Amino acid sequence: MARSRYKVVVDALAADIQAGRLQPGTRLPTHRELAAREGLALVTATRVYAELEAMGLVSGEVGRGTFVRETSLPPGQGIDQYAFAAGVVDLNFNYPAVPGQVELLRGALRQLAISGDMESMLRYQPHAGRTHERAMVARHLQCRGLAVGEDQVLIVSGAQHGLAATVMALLNPGDVVAIDALTYPGFKVLSQAHRLELAPIPAAGQEPDLNALESLCERRRVRAVYSMPTLHNPLGWVTGLQWRQRLVAIARQYGLLIIEDAAYAFLAEDPPPPLAALAPETTVYVSGFSKSIATGIRVGFVAAPTQWVGAIERIIRATTWNTPGVMTAIACGWLDDGTVTRLEEEKRRDARTRQSIAHEALSGLPYISHPGSYFVWLPLGEEVRADHVAAALMRENIAVSTAEPFATTTHVPHAIRLALGSVSLAALGEALKKVKQVVEACTY
Repeated sequence: MARSRYKVVVDALAADIQAGRLQPGTRLPTHRELAAREGLALVTATRVYAELEAMGLVSGEVGRGTFVRETSLPPGQGIDQYAFAAGVVDLNFNYPAVPGQVELLRGALRQLAISGDMESMLRYQPHAGRTHERAMVARHLQCRGLAVGEDQVLIVSGAQHGLAATVMALLNPGDVVAIDALTYPGFKVLSQAHRLELAPIPAAGQEPDLNALESLCERRRVRAVYSMPTLHNPLGWVTGLQWRQRLVAIARQYGLLIIEDAAYAFLAEDPPPPLAALAPETTVYVSGFSKSIATGIRVGFVAAPTQWVGAIERIIRATTWNTPGVMTAIACGWLDDGTVTRLEEEKRRDARTRQSIAHEALSGLPYISHPGSYFVWLPLGEEVRADHVAAALMRENIAVSTAEPFATTTHVPHAIRLALGSVSLAALGEALKKVKQVVEACTY
């Protein structure tokens, strides 16, 4: 009988939400109030809200209560599908480009067509990449302050594949990985697939709290730490040398594997040395060309301690065998002739221009960013709900991301991330002005 009553309450609340009788953002009764109103046990009322949350209809927020979700947005933010719709200004994804890149690709394809090595590109390649191409990547990494031999470099199908190969090779399901409370969503998805346990590390000012990490290591058997020390996504941090040295000391003390994600590192001018340079024996460095060249160039690279190269190479074989020969030849050719260096310089200038536009358009809002990054983190006031803001902007044909994809904590902060690198400069300014208008309208 109790189960029947519980189902009746779930169905009634779900129907009211789906019919719009309970509007998005409505604060629902507390668990105790719902139990008293419906004649339920407290544990049963808790179960009602848990089922509604699993259905994507409500969200529970620590210290605030349970609220009706904005159901025009799928659970998990889920506006990926809008990013490519006609007329939508995409502030959700970053795929930065500068003028002339299409012609660069045409020229590279023409050059390949007349080269004498075309036949080899039709065959399987060595799993970790051809020796001369690995050497080109190693030389490129020297420009980032990382000295590695070509035998430590593995060429992969983009940075995400590099992260996946590292995780699959070096971690086991159930391993505890320390990670920032806000982090790159792709690593969250990868961790769920590989059944890793993510242990969130809170922020302490403009960097992750290493006291919290050390405390975690004292209590738990932590296997690895995932870090973005240079141009953190989504917060834009570039951590200082002292912070990096302490992280390395903690990793050595507790035997942690460091996974260093450097996808956006090229945008930071004169950053401290990479973690892989400070702790080469325990750090795997992962990056790629999606941001510095283009997202369609699915080529990345991993630099790893020699003792782990074989394990990662076996995972490359198991997942893709090798990177596509044509794509790898183009990317490495551009490394060799200086095109990548030139594109990175142009994109650093472009990112700074876009941050200047954001600074002007968002003036008065308490946003967080780095002057050389392609994104802005915009915390919202206690009275503003991120799903409301995202839905209101979607009605204006502007796609943004809430904090939900980035959060590794149970409590998801109300904030939005704005990607600046995917639209024209003119469209960016207008879109950001609209963002400010919508946020201010939702505040008052």
